[in-house]
Amino acid sequence: MIGRENEEQEVTFKVADRRKFNADGSLREGVVLDEPQPEPEPSGPSASTEAEAQQTLPSREPAAGVDEEIPGEDDPASFVNFLSTLATNAAAALGAVPHPATGKRTLDLDTGKYWLDVLGMIKEKTKGNLHPQEGRILDTLLADLRMQYVTMVRAAEEKLKANAAKKFSNADILGKK
Repeated sequence: MIGRENEEQEVTFKVADRRKFNADGSLREGVVLDEPQPEPEPSGPSASTEAEAQQTLPSREPAAGVDEEIPGEDDPASFVNFLSTLATNAAAALGAVPHPATGKRTLDLDTGKYWLDVLGMIKEKTKGNLHPQEGRILDTLLADLRMQYVTMVRAAEEKLKANAAKKFSNADILGKK
């Protein structure tokens, strides 16, 4: 350290294992599971789309062992709600949830990639400026949506290969007619 001459301080750490389950999946000794609290049922015409979006998108519940609240989480113009809007657009473009306006599932890989790029840009531009919970939510959204994108791209490629195989025979491909 600056201004100190060869003083050595011993650094100690205490690690507390807060996992609730053993490696074999059994409940650890002394752990009590909390009862899940039922959420109120949404009502109205968009209730089914909101429920489906919540199934696809990660929940906003804090991670285990984290008691911090996200600043402004109840504010409709909060950062988390903004991320949710972008993630819903990406999920709708990838066919994971029905489109909010049309109510139909469609697959638009280019639009899905655009929304993923926007979320990635936001992650880069806000690095070091987010509340820890906001950062975890953004990371989880990006990881889940990127996996969905890769899955859909692979499925589209397989479908194209299958259609091409139906259209053309080996003779057509090799130039033998």
